Amino acid sequence: MNKTAKKIPAEALREVEIQDMVAEGKCIVRHENLVIFVTQVAPGDVVDLRVTRSKKNFLEAVPTHFHKYSDLRVEPFCQHFGTCGGCKWQHLGYDTQTKYKQQQVEDTLQRIGKVEIPEVLPIAHSPALQYYRNKLEFTFSFMGWLTEEQIKSGADFDRRALGFHTPGRFDKIIDVEHCWLQPEPSNAIRLAIRNYARENELRFGNIIKQTGLLRNLIIRTAESTGELMVILQCYRQHQAIEPLLDYVYEKFPEITSLNYVLNDKGNETFHDLEVVCYKGKPYIEEEMEGLRFRVGPKSFYQTNSAGAYNLYKIARDFAQLSGNELVYDLYTGAGTIANFVARQARHVVGVEYVEQAVQDARVNSEINGVTNTEFYAGDMKDVLSADFIQQHGRPDVVITDPPRAGMHVDVVQRLLEMRAPRIVYVSCNPATQARDLELLDEAYKVVKVQPVDMFPHTHHVENVVLLELR
Repeated sequence: MNKTAKKIPAEALREVEIQDMVAEGKCIVRHENLVIFVTQVAPGDVVDLRVTRSKKNFLEAVPTHFHKYSDLRVEPFCQHFGTCGGCKWQHLGYDTQTKYKQQQVEDTLQRIGKVEIPEVLPIAHSPALQYYRNKLEFTFSFMGWLTEEQIKSGADFDRRALGFHTPGRFDKIIDVEHCWLQPEPSNAIRLAIRNYARENELRFGNIIKQTGLLRNLIIRTAESTGELMVILQCYRQHQAIEPLLDYVYEKFPEITSLNYVLNDKGNETFHDLEVVCYKGKPYIEEEMEGLRFRVGPKSFYQTNSAGAYNLYKIARDFAQLSGNELVYDLYTGAGTIANFVARQARHVVGVEYVEQAVQDARVNSEINGVTNTEFYAGDMKDVLSADFIQQHGRPDVVITDPPRAGMHVDVVQRLLEMRAPRIVYVSCNPATQARDLELLDEAYKVVKVQPVDMFPHTHHVENVVLLELR
C-alpha cells in the first residue's frame, strides 16, 4: 500500500456515508482531497471500508460492515446476487438505476467531451426489466466456485458447474440454478445439459489447463418469432457429443437450430472455426417492423431485442429521413440499422470490419427485398477513404455505431472531411463517445442527446447523439 493510503487515519474509513454513484457502477466517498471508489454499496449506505487498491489521487475500497442501509435499496430478486458477475445493480430500484444512468451520460459528455450540449432528453426505459436478453453464454467447469455460505455449511457439493464467471476471475465459475436474464427454456436447457453431463460422467472443462470435453454453452432466443438456437462448444471430438445433442433435441423439440463447435484454442471465440449444424436450420430469425433478420451462430445482434427496436427508432428519428438521402451506416454489423432505415432513404452504404457480418447484412437485405443497400468489409479507417467517398457520393446522413472503444481518430478525421449535414452517433460507451464528440466539435454541433437503457440492473447505458454541421 502506498503512502497515500497510510496517511488516512483508520477512523476515516469507519462509519463512512456513501455519497454518490459514478461511472462504471462504482460509488464515491471524498476524504479531504482524496477520492475513494467503493463497490457493493449504494448512495446513503453508512459503512466501514477496507482499502483494496491505492493510487496517488484515489483509493478503491470494499465495505466490511454496514451500520445503515440506504433508503434507495430494494431486495435483490436473484439468489446469485453478489456472487455472480452480472446484474450488479439489483439492490437499487429501477427508477434509481435510470436516474444514475442519465446522470452518467450528462456528466461524461460535459467532463470528457467538454462540448456544448443541449438539455439531455429523459432516458428511454427498457421494455422489460427481467428476461430481456436474447443471448447468454455459460461456461463448464470441473471445479465450480463455492460461496462463503456453502463453504461454512460443511456440506458436500457437486463441483461440476455450468454457469457464469465470478467477478474478476476468468477461471472461477459459479453454478447457476436460475438466471433472470433470458426467458425460458434457457434455464431448463442449461440445467438439463448440466444434469445429463453429470449423470453420464462427461468431463467438465478445466479452464486453466484447457482439458476435458465440455467447454461452453450458448443459448440464443428470438422473442419476436419464438425461434431458439443452442451452440455446444467442446474442446475435442468425442463419441459422447452426439448422444448429448440427441438428448437435448428430443427433450426440447422447440429448438430451431442445434449446433456444436470443436475448439481447443486459448479462448472461447469461434469466429474462425467451423460450426456444425447438427439439427434444424443453421440460423434463427428475429422480426422488426415486418423485416426479418437472420441470426447465425457467429452473427451479431443486439442482445435486448425489444430495447434494440427502441434504439433504432430513435436513431431513425434523429436521421430525419425523407426518402431522398444517401446514408452511410458505419460499423453496420449484420446490417440491422441499414436495413431498418433503408425504406426511408434513397440509398444506404454499410461498412463493417467483420466479413461474416457483411455477408449476413447482404442476406438480410435479400430476404427482405431491400434493393437500395450495399455493404463493404474492411477496417473502417482504410475503407472510408477519399476514393470511396468519391465513388459512392458524399452522404446526407452518417449513422455510426462503433464498438466500446469508439471511432479511430482517422475515421473521425474522415467524417470532418466528408462534412455530412447530419451525424447520428449511437454509442454503448458514453466516455469514448464524449472523446469523439470533442474531436468533431470543430465542424459539428450537438443538437440532441438521448440515453437509452438496454441493460437493466447493470451500469451500462446506450446513448444516441445527433450532430449537425455548423
